[in-house]
Amino acid sequence: MSKSSLVTHSAPSIGSPNSEKLGIESKAQRSILKRKRSVSRSIIESPNRSLSSSPFRRTIDRDDLIGNGIKDNVKCSLILSMRKLVPQVPPTVKWNPRDPAQMKAVKQVLHVATVPPTVVCREAEQKRVVEFCKACVEQEKAGSIYICGCPGTGKTLSINKMREQLSFWSEEVGLQPVEALAINCTSLVNASEVFSKILEKLKFSKKKNDCLTPLQHLQSLFSQSSSISRTMLLIVIDEMDYLITKDRATLHDLFMLTTFPFSRFILIGIANAIDLTDRFLPGLKSRNCNPFVVTYCAYSRYQIVEILRQRLETLGYKVFQPLALEYCARKVAAASGDMRKVLDVCRTAVEVLETELRDCATKEQADSVTFDHMDAALSKAFKSPKLDILQSLPQHQQIILCSLAKLFNSSKKNATTIGELNKSYLEACKSSSVPTVGSLEFTDMCRVLSDQGLLKLGHSKEDRLKRVTSQIDISEISFALKGIRFFKKFLDD
Repeated sequence: MSKSSLVTHSAPSIGSPNSEKLGIESKAQRSILKRKRSVSRSIIESPNRSLSSSPFRRTIDRDDLIGNGIKDNVKCSLILSMRKLVPQVPPTVKWNPRDPAQMKAVKQVLHVATVPPTVVCREAEQKRVVEFCKACVEQEKAGSIYICGCPGTGKTLSINKMREQLSFWSEEVGLQPVEALAINCTSLVNASEVFSKILEKLKFSKKKNDCLTPLQHLQSLFSQSSSISRTMLLIVIDEMDYLITKDRATLHDLFMLTTFPFSRFILIGIANAIDLTDRFLPGLKSRNCNPFVVTYCAYSRYQIVEILRQRLETLGYKVFQPLALEYCARKVAAASGDMRKVLDVCRTAVEVLETELRDCATKEQADSVTFDHMDAALSKAFKSPKLDILQSLPQHQQIILCSLAKLFNSSKKNATTIGELNKSYLEACKSSSVPTVGSLEFTDMCRVLSDQGLLKLGHSKEDRLKRVTSQIDISEISFALKGIRFFKKFLDD
C-alpha cells in the first residue's frame, strides 16, 4: 500500500462527524496549550506572584466563566465585582503600634499641618486656576479669582501647590519668575492693612511728609507705566471674608486694583461663602471686574478614602483596617465632607488604640486600628454636650424639635412662631399616629426646651405669635435623633 493511500485512509474526509469531533478537540487542545503558555509566562514575568499579577487574575474573564459552565448571573457578577474591588497593595512592613517611633510617624502623617507631596482629588479645580493664571502671565495682564467652598475641602492646600507649579512653569517657558505674596486675613489688625502688605511686597519706599494712604499709593503705581515692575505678582488672600467692612469698601477697592491699566498682579481670594462677591460686591460685574469663580465641593467618601490612602502609603506599613477607613469616610462625608475632621478622627482612633495597648499590656490586643477604635473616635468627634440631652428628652419634646428641623429645612428659614411650630407638630403626630397634646401644654414644653438652652422664645402678648429660634444647629437634631427608628422616616421625608 502506498504512502498516499495510507494518508488518504488515515485522514477523515471533510464534513464527516469524525472530522468535526477532531476539529473541536484540536481547538480545545490549542486553547489549553495557549492558556498554559500564558500561565507560565505570567509566572516567569512576575516572580513575586502577587494577587494583581497572578495567573488566575490575568486569565479569568466573563467568557471564561460562561465557557466553564458558570451561567448563574449572580455568581458571575459577584466574582467579577470581587476582582475589581481587590486592592493592589504592595508588600508592606508589619506595623508595631508599641514602637514609639512608628506611632509618632503615624500621628505626624495624619496631622493637618503635614503637607502631602501631591494634592489628589482636586486636579480639575487646580487645572482651571493654573490655566487662568498662565493666560494672565503670558498676556501680562491682571486678573482675579475667587476660590470658594466648605471648610476642609483643600482650597488653601491646592492653591499653595498651584503657586509652585506656576513658578516652575514660568522658568521652563523662559518668562520672568512669578513672585508670590500670601496673606491670611485673620492675622491683620484691620482690613485696610492688606494694602500695606502689598505695598511692602512691591518694595515701595514711602517719602516723608507723604499723606497718601497705602491704597492711594497702589492706585498711583498702577496708573503709570514707568513706576511699576513688569514682574507678575501672585497675591493669595486667605480668609477673604475678614475684609468685609460695614461699607465693603476694602474688598471692593482690592478687586478694582486689577482694572488699572498697568497693574501686574493676579489676585486669588479664598473664603467659604459661595456668594460672597454677588452678595457683597454686586457692582463689580457692571465694571467688568467680576472675578473668575472656582467652587470646591465637599469631599465624597471615595475621595476621602483616596486621600487617606495617599497619606498612609508613605509609611510602608498597614495602620488601619480597610473597614475602619471606609466607616470614617462615610460618616464624615455624610456630615460635612471636611478633610480636616477626617484627619482628626483618624488621629483620635490611633490614640484610642494606643491607650488600649497601654492599659492592657499583658493581654493580646489588635495590631491595627479596627472598626471599634474608629467608632469610638467618631463618637468623641461628633458627640456634643447637648447630644445626650436631645436623646434623653421625652418623646413629645423630641417631636417638637424634629418638627422645627423639618420646618426650617423646607422653608429655608431660621425662625418661626409657636403657632406655626404647633401646626407642624400636629402634622407630625398625625402622620405617625401619635396622640397630640393641647396648645397650653405645647407652649409649656416649648418653655422647657428654652430653659434647657435648645430653643429661644421671643416676647409677645399672644403665645402663638412668640418667635421661636433654635439654639443648636439643625444638623445636631438630625444626628441625635436619626438613629431612633421612630424619627428616621420623619426626618428623611
